Amino acid sequence: MSIKLIDGKRFAQMIMQGANNLTNNVKVVDALNVFPVPDGDTGTNMNLSMTSGAREVRKSTAEHAGEVGVRLAKGLLMGARGNSGVILSQLFRGFSKAVEHKEVLTTTDFAEGLEAGVETAYKAVMKPVEGTILTVAKDTAKKASTIANAEDDFVSFMEEVVKEANASLNRTPDLLPVLKQVGVVDSGGKGLCVVYEGFLADLKGETIQSKDIKPTMEQMVKQEHHNVQSQLSTEDIKYGYCTEFMVKLDAEKAKQQSFSVEKFRNDISEFGDSLLVVADDDIVKVHIHVEYPGNALNYGQRYGSLINLKIENMRQQHTHLLEEDQEKAASTEKQAYGIVTVAMGSGIKDLFMSIGATKVIEGGQTMNPSTEDILTVIQEANAENIILLPNNSNIVMTAQQAASVVEGNIVVVPSKSVPQGMAAMLAFDPSASLEENADNMKEALQQVKTGQITYAVRDTEMDGLAIKKNDFMGIADGKIVVTDENEIEAGKKLLQMMIDEDSEIVTILQGEDVDDAELEKLKAFMEEEFPEVEVEVHKGNQPLYPFIISVE
Repeated sequence: MSIKLIDGKRFAQMIMQGANNLTNNVKVVDALNVFPVPDGDTGTNMNLSMTSGAREVRKSTAEHAGEVGVRLAKGLLMGARGNSGVILSQLFRGFSKAVEHKEVLTTTDFAEGLEAGVETAYKAVMKPVEGTILTVAKDTAKKASTIANAEDDFVSFMEEVVKEANASLNRTPDLLPVLKQVGVVDSGGKGLCVVYEGFLADLKGETIQSKDIKPTMEQMVKQEHHNVQSQLSTEDIKYGYCTEFMVKLDAEKAKQQSFSVEKFRNDISEFGDSLLVVADDDIVKVHIHVEYPGNALNYGQRYGSLINLKIENMRQQHTHLLEEDQEKAASTEKQAYGIVTVAMGSGIKDLFMSIGATKVIEGGQTMNPSTEDILTVIQEANAENIILLPNNSNIVMTAQQAASVVEGNIVVVPSKSVPQGMAAMLAFDPSASLEENADNMKEALQQVKTGQITYAVRDTEMDGLAIKKNDFMGIADGKIVVTDENEIEAGKKLLQMMIDEDSEIVTILQGEDVDDAELEKLKAFMEEEFPEVEVEVHKGNQPLYPFIISVE
């Protein structure tokens, strides 16, 4: 059957199929991350972004193709997470602008939309890198324009589009050396191919059913839970305790109990509702509403040790939540300045608040806040002038996108790490203008060195370093410089590389899995090797990174 025109209804179906296909391939896309740190979130970010776009489209019954495109762009914008999610949102934002006045689409219209999307996405990236999702989108759009000149049937047209998208994806290692070095194609480009393949499946009359893959607890914003609770009456709360904990898996126990995430999820679901279970290597994180928290904790303990326990009485919280909402609604007087920053770890959050942050968004590596998350917190900050500190290279674009859609005085100081964010905070002057503060805080980013200790998720070789799975790596300002089987030894090597004769202060943020005895070893090393350097230690309680180090 020949399809020469696409109306709004058909375009909406294509979007749903593309979103479902991406949902089903999240793990495939995540697995293509080339940096051997526990990140693996490109597919997750793209999926959450595309799902948000599809959700917005699903609300509409429009038969006007342009209207459907506008809804898709809106949903993607509000749900965009991480660099890959932001770029995906920009591709379809440009697409929607090109077709928003068209009731039906021809292959030529579709190709023009793809071209406009590429133009918009490239403009959104300050320093576009070839060999990424941008290249795949660009090559595909160029080929689509050529095809559309001779082909008016959408099935044949989209078959060639998908073919070129995958061919471009396979060329990405030739453009980005790190991809060839590790032996993978670009993960963002793969995600885009998956979306296009979903479009094609719909045009062929095929149906892609979305598997029941729920977002992780880290990807759910706590405020969203609070909003749901605040709409309930106390009598409606069947399970009264919001229970969160992590299980650090014991290999022997897990083997004896035949551990699998699916089995764990099914078993623990018997104790309550609102369940979220996410496994990351040797950690399982659980969120569940229960009436008897001990039952869930006892079950989790079968597989290992419990860490990061938190149990809240939701019935008791209910009245407080309503009171907080009323106070927020009643508060109309704006402050002169609001500083919104991102942090992962309760100790780091407390540090930012103690040095003047107005609002701290929970987020960071593997847990990127969306555009909508940032917009919500900007509104809560209730200030005439807003300064955004993303504190992670993968959140900078999202922060900039949020700033671009907010009316008022707002600047993004592009901090790419927690130490940079803290240095910028200390440079803030409430008596200075927004422009002066932006300049001073950006200047402060250059005055601090950032070091991180984390572990590798696979065997690889980077920059001449042979890295084994589960080895600890020392990363200095984004580059892996040392590796060791022991986290303390890796920390010592990293400090030796970072500290020079001009260094005066070293700040060490202690991760959630680091005990005080290990920390003392690192402090003793500093006292012996660098007695002239002042050392400050804080409990950051950050996951994934045993130590975050700042050298000034």
